[in-house]
This record gives sequence, C-alpha cells and structure tokens, in this order.
Amino acid sequence: MSTIVNEVARLPWDAQSESAATAHSLFLSCPGCHAGVGFLSPNETSTPKECPSCGFMIRRVKGIWRAMTPSSEDKFRQFVREYQAIRLKEARGAGGAHYFLALPYKDVTGRNSWQWKIRGRSFRHLERIIFPQLEKQFSQPMDILDVGAGNCWMSYRLAQRGHRAVAVDLVDNDLDGLSAARHYLSFLRGHFPRFQAEMDCLPFARTQFDLVVFNASLHYSECYSRTLKEALRCLRRPGHVLIVDSPFYSCESSGRAMVEEKRAQFEKRFGFRSNSIASQEFLTRDILECLGKQHGIRWEFHEPWYGLGWAMRPWRAKILGRREPAKFLIASGEAA
Repeated sequence: MSTIVNEVARLPWDAQSESAATAHSLFLSCPGCHAGVGFLSPNETSTPKECPSCGFMIRRVKGIWRAMTPSSEDKFRQFVREYQAIRLKEARGAGGAHYFLALPYKDVTGRNSWQWKIRGRSFRHLERIIFPQLEKQFSQPMDILDVGAGNCWMSYRLAQRGHRAVAVDLVDNDLDGLSAARHYLSFLRGHFPRFQAEMDCLPFARTQFDLVVFNASLHYSECYSRTLKEALRCLRRPGHVLIVDSPFYSCESSGRAMVEEKRAQFEKRFGFRSNSIASQEFLTRDILECLGKQHGIRWEFHEPWYGLGWAMRPWRAKILGRREPAKFLIASGEAA
C-alpha cells in the first residue's frame, strides 16, 4: 500500500487525483500554448494527443512523438539540415547495429574514435561515481529526461540500469537521430519514449523527472538561462541536472576563439558556417555558477581522466602560443 501512495505522490501536481495505474505515465503539455494535453501511458503507441486549448496535435510517427510547432520547425529547419549534412559526411552510424550497440565505449568504424574515447570515459565516470550516488538517493528507478539524445545511446544505457528514460532531440533520422534507437529497442524489456522537440519548449507538464541529462547538447542552447529554466520546470524536488561532454574553457575569450575557428573550418569543409541559430557553443565555470545562483542550482564539477596526452594539451598549447584547448568537465547540479 505504501508503494502505491509513494508512486502517486511523485506524479505532477495537476495529476494527483489520478489512480496509481498512471504512476509511470507521462503527462504531456502543448508546445504551442502550454496547456495540459493528457497522459501518455508506457505502452501507448499511436493515439494522437490533441491540445484542448489550441488544437495542436502531438502525433506518433514512425515510433517518434512529434512535438514541434510549425514555427519551431521553420526556425530549426536550416540547423537540422546542416547538422545532418555534417554528420553524414562524418559517416555517423555507418557501422550498423554493431556500431550503435558499442557506444559510447568504442567507435567500431574508427572514424570518430577520438570523440567516442572522450564520451566513453565521461560515461564510465558517470557509471562509477555519479549514477551510484543518485541511485542511492532514490529508492526506486529514476525518471530521466535525456535532452539532446541524438541516436539515444544514453537513454539505452540508462534503461539498462533500470531507469525510465525519455529521449528528446530535434534530429529524427536513423543515422544519428532518434530513429537510430531501433537498434536498441529489441534489447530492452520496454521501449523508452522518443520526442522530437526543442530543448526550450519541452512537451511535458511540470515536476515529472528526477534527473535531466544534457548529453553533449547544452552548448547548442541559444540561451542557457532559458534552457535550464525549462529543464527545472520538468524536475521534481530535489531534482538533478547533469551536463556532460560540452566544451568548457577557463575564460570566455578562449571559447569565442574556438567558435570562430570552428565556423571557419565548417565553411571550408562543408560550405557553410553552421551558425543558423545563435548557439552558445561553450561553457565556463563562471557561467554555470552565475546560472546556479539565478536558478537555485548547486553545482559540483568533475574532471574525468582522459589520458596523459589529453592532460598535456594545455601545456602544449601554451608552448606553441595557441588558444586554450577545451576541457570536458561534468557538471552535476542539484536544484533545491
């Protein structure tokens, strides 16, 4: 009996009167007008969700719930097109199912091994240090929002640990987007929901998740304050935020120099600067500390060991007179 009571207590505020059978359902909100749209049960696969206020429909198409308004689709159309062009040229997903199932520990294609080496070690730090701490705090599986989920490898690994993950991304293709999750779903007892949505307009009612993970994604935000405010809206209290594999610098000038270099490289290699949206592109500790004070988040910073060569990069850059190289810190935040 106490288990049922606890589960109902963890539901969003406007769903408290629902039965315990809905305890693991999602309560959706309209990305257009933010009105409540209704429950999405764990096994629901097809019924469209219509907003009673503005009529916007959240539909499931090819396994993905579409929760972007026409104006959002227009805003991000060029970004998504360019992003997919870059990923295609980088041969993301070219290794088939074997490639996806090995992530993040190994890139079996060898084409982007340096990046997956970093992500693999970041995730091992999460596995060893951060996830066990969070799991000890919660007496049951966590409800986790994976924002910027990409091909959903993080959602898959979280589901393997027994948690209830929800994947969100703009990109829905089967090479590096939400549709690539098909390689994972047959290895899980249940399927994690996937939503095509923007990070500043999440289609969920408030206070439904224990943890929001920005997995190599927060630096795509146009406004960190707005993005974190939206994430915090979806969190129960105490709630947690993880920022993983976004580039960190000790000073903003180094980050700005990196952005200009990156855009020049993209223009040379791909024919465009990939600046159709005003992404922030990098973080500093000072930026996050300021955001923490603004939004009531207490941060802890972790620096995984990426190897001696990686550790020597700042010294090498200083000797050669180059800008400071990025670090990939993990920021773990608790919202009171």
